[in-house]
Amino acid sequence: MDWNDVDAFCCVIEYGGFTAAAKALARPKSSISASVSRLETQLGARLLQRTTRRIRATEAGESLYQDAAPMFQRLREVRSSAAARGNTVAGTLRVAAPYEFGAHHLGAVACTMLARYRDLRIDIDVEHGRIDPLDRSYDIVFSYYDGDLPDSGRVARRVFELQRGIFASPAFLEKYSRVKTPDDLAELPAIASPADAEWTFTDAKGSYSSVPVRARMRSPNADVRRRATLEGLGVARIVLTFCEEHVKDGRLRPLLTEYVCAPLRIYALLPGRRLLPPKVRVFLDLLDQKSSLPA
Repeated sequence: MDWNDVDAFCCVIEYGGFTAAAKALARPKSSISASVSRLETQLGARLLQRTTRRIRATEAGESLYQDAAPMFQRLREVRSSAAARGNTVAGTLRVAAPYEFGAHHLGAVACTMLARYRDLRIDIDVEHGRIDPLDRSYDIVFSYYDGDLPDSGRVARRVFELQRGIFASPAFLEKYSRVKTPDDLAELPAIASPADAEWTFTDAKGSYSSVPVRARMRSPNADVRRRATLEGLGVARIVLTFCEEHVKDGRLRPLLTEYVCAPLRIYALLPGRRLLPPKVRVFLDLLDQKSSLPA
């Protein structure tokens, strides 16, 4: 058995396909496919179930992955640790983030790093909704949680708290003019995310209150929620930086400004390594420096 073939197979599982695995290993896609085929022939078992949309491990493939992957992951950790000691920023940094955070806070950091380090490549996936923390293909997964963090095997580092407010369009406020306290929201149609069961507030005296959400529409897509709010279909809780241009041009109006909404807490979920690779460490340090948000 050729261990390079096993490594190629593990990378196909980790990166979700032959193309991504080939990119990660800097090998031709045909070479990765040949490695997996050769391994299946040697073992006398199909390891991958191929469909037009995705690739999944068979029972035999999952068993092999669970046995072999930790060894290759450990070897990569050793390599990353050695690079960390040498302070080399190189290779490919893979980052995933929710849209409300990634679109406004990661681009400048990525551009700065690419300008400084010519041997570095950066892939940023910006998603509408929460990123799966179990996804093995990312070096950093930025995700948001209002409650307890999931047990994903990653190291969680809270990076930012994005301030949020309650907003509505002028057209909406013509129909529902009385919004004086958070309790008034309980009677209004809301535009919310699937996870929003209630919205919480703190007043000037530090008193805490929560209001159940009566959602007229739910979507994990922040753009969809913002669009529905602009169209006057409901009141919404929106990250301030995500709607500031619409507030400036008068298309959205802030409500309950004497109250503070619970912030959107963004966590950087990192692989459980003793030493962070330089590309990860530098990215997080630059993110801290470039943002005025509290870390």
